[in-house]
Amino acid sequence: MWLQVIINGLLIGGFFASTAMGFSIVWGVMDVVNSAHGAFIMLGAYVTYGLHTMLGLDPFLSIPISMLVLFIIGFLTQKYIVNLIMKTAVSMSFVLTWGLDILLINIALVLFTANWRSVSPSYAGAHWAIGTATVSYIRAGVLIVSVLLMFGLSYFMSRTKMGKAILATAFDKDAARLVGVNIGHIYAVTLGIGSALAGAAGSLTSMIYPISPQLGVTLIAKAFVVTALGGLGDMRGVIAGGLVLGFAESLGVALLGPEYQMALDVLMLVAMLILRPQGILGKKYYG
Repeated sequence: MWLQVIINGLLIGGFFASTAMGFSIVWGVMDVVNSAHGAFIMLGAYVTYGLHTMLGLDPFLSIPISMLVLFIIGFLTQKYIVNLIMKTAVSMSFVLTWGLDILLINIALVLFTANWRSVSPSYAGAHWAIGTATVSYIRAGVLIVSVLLMFGLSYFMSRTKMGKAILATAFDKDAARLVGVNIGHIYAVTLGIGSALAGAAGSLTSMIYPISPQLGVTLIAKAFVVTALGGLGDMRGVIAGGLVLGFAESLGVALLGPEYQMALDVLMLVAMLILRPQGILGKKYYG
């Protein structure tokens, strides 16, 4: 049993980290709690569902397309909507993105109805056996893609001109503006990247859970908990938060049952806010 608990914790933790990456970078760089992040994940899942259903495209191969579609949506949302209220209180961006979340969910209800849908590739039920434990092909693939996305984002942020401009803006936007950085454009690119990562998370989610317009409601809660546990300012914090939550839920399900998952999430969040409010690896800027 314990081997399966460890494997499940690793696989679930990697998935949770993938859902939180985009949420964390937007919060860390822009100081915006993007309430629409869950809706963006949902849209990414529907992109994969549509490509798989209509064209027979493998769900993993649809990830770049989901990321491109959601990058465009996120970039335009920030450029023409969210940027208009960036100089106001943080609560205004929260309210605005919350309204956008409600709007996107209702648009999805009109377009796709509330019926549950699923993406089931030919290898959906396949797995490896490791002793008495099993590892799903899809879960393993989700973990691998999540790790690749994390390394890709870290490389982009630390090695590219745009990534360094984003870091400079997160650290001190006034100083960044003085050296010629277009803050509005950087914010648009940042939300575009966060949305692209949400699109990738949606594609991964579509292979694990049934899809509906309400899909993102639970996932944004997970993203918030992972970000709070790991802390803003470091991609390693997202990994740490995802793994901590993944192992906690895996162990909790084994000992207490699945009905206590949400209670465990809330308990861990409260404990972290009391004992270490900045999170496991939190710092003042994203990098």
